[in-house]
Amino acid sequence: MRQASASPDFWNDNLAASALLKKISIIEKEISLWEVLDTMHGDVEVLLEFADEGEADLKEVDSELKKFVNTIEDLELKMILGDEQDTQNAIMTIHPGAGGTESQDWAEMLYRMYSRWIERKGFKKEIMDLQPGDEAGIKDLTMEVKGDYAYGLLKAEAGVHRLVRISPFDSNSRRHTSFVSVFIYPSSEEEIEIEIDPGDLRIDTYRASGAGGQHVNKTDSAIRITHIPSGIVVQCQNERSQHKNKASAMKVLKARLYQSEVEKEKEAMKDLEDTKMDIGWGSQIRSYVFHPYNMVKDHRTKEESGNVSAVMDGDIDKFIKAFLMNQLGEIVE
Repeated sequence: MRQASASPDFWNDNLAASALLKKISIIEKEISLWEVLDTMHGDVEVLLEFADEGEADLKEVDSELKKFVNTIEDLELKMILGDEQDTQNAIMTIHPGAGGTESQDWAEMLYRMYSRWIERKGFKKEIMDLQPGDEAGIKDLTMEVKGDYAYGLLKAEAGVHRLVRISPFDSNSRRHTSFVSVFIYPSSEEEIEIEIDPGDLRIDTYRASGAGGQHVNKTDSAIRITHIPSGIVVQCQNERSQHKNKASAMKVLKARLYQSEVEKEKEAMKDLEDTKMDIGWGSQIRSYVFHPYNMVKDHRTKEESGNVSAVMDGDIDKFIKAFLMNQLGEIVE
């Protein structure tokens, strides 16, 4: 790979070159992680020997052991994420179910949760489309999450998320249940090889909504693309340029069509579009209960946490890991 990157014509294809450099970077980081783990193993062994002789600070030993375990878990996850798609960026969509303001507010809460998780991971996010709710929250959101193994990790979040709480929008302070669907698609820096017949597309332009000043009211810069054979609809209004919005929308469309083809080949995996049809009771992957008790529970793995505040602040790694480990167990069986 390094030899290829040194070739004089390496940058003739910018997308392919960027993709190759990303692969090189991922491999180098994994090698570095193994080297760090080997060094930490030696350090921990020495500290444990000192502790056994009563010559070590137990707090320091405990701290180093935790770092050692965290590094092992990090490597463990990377070994689980073996599919070619897993290393790619991710396109995430968040869509509220029935319930108006309640579910739209829940969608915004999930968006904040994932934003905090993205920050914790050192990833970056790029909003591609965001439609604000009528009173509060969001009606629909599409964003790209950029980082090593973003798709591999976030695929654990695909499905319906259920919230139970005392509604801040109910004057009688009654308990409400809301549902939001989250969908994850792999996004590659390379051009996805999906052939799309222009005749299969219906492209509509419209004026963007939400923030944006006078520009939003003057130009039809927002783009909505409908892929007629599959019924998939994507839209983008984040950029001021109609051309850029169209390019972003086509990127999302290709990612979704590509994922659809992958799902057909892997019969063991659930069909995303069938799941999308039912954003309600019985279809949730995880429940977030704020009342009458505090609990977040993943119904696929039985993983749970009583610290709702931490989870909503982006502490969801335990749920992601439990899902991936569970998936690995199913493959082994």
